[in-house]
Amino acid sequence: MSADAQAVLQFWFAELTPAQWFKKDAEMDRAITRRFATVHVQATRCECYRWRRSAHGRLAEIIVLDQFSRNMYREDPRAFASDALALTLAQEAVALGVDVELAAQERVFLYMPYMHSESPVIHEEAIQLFDQPGLEENLGYEVRHKAIIDRFGRYPHRNALMGRSSSDEEIDFLKQPGSSF
Repeated sequence: MSADAQAVLQFWFAELTPAQWFKKDAEMDRAITRRFATVHVQATRCECYRWRRSAHGRLAEIIVLDQFSRNMYREDPRAFASDALALTLAQEAVALGVDVELAAQERVFLYMPYMHSESPVIHEEAIQLFDQPGLEENLGYEVRHKAIIDRFGRYPHRNALMGRSSSDEEIDFLKQPGSSF
């Protein structure tokens, strides 16, 4: 595994706490950008393909594309620009069976692109993936995500950012506590 892939995993799983993974924190967003902007560009250009030779390298690439994008481009449509690529890499990992080489906590992030998808078809698979020992808490989050996709066919909280019009039903939904992730 490359030094860059190792640095991504070291940062994500050893330097950060689980509480930091999903917390909006402008300083952490800036730190990720400073430290990993070059790697992020390389990953978006598919230049990190050698990382895919191992389950952990593939996981590192997915974290860069899926999680780091959300940190680096918070409140910007670019936060979601690499979602399809991250999902493709995750789907390949599952198809190859390399996901089982990872610890439960690591698999959460390998599977996260499924949860971030706005496709009902993908969420059917996500339910199965998160329904594993050690992933119970994340299964609950996936069920909530899937319910939103089943109801609206998209995540309404992304609408304004993505330049999409919201329906009256989506506007009412967004007024509810816990409607955004």
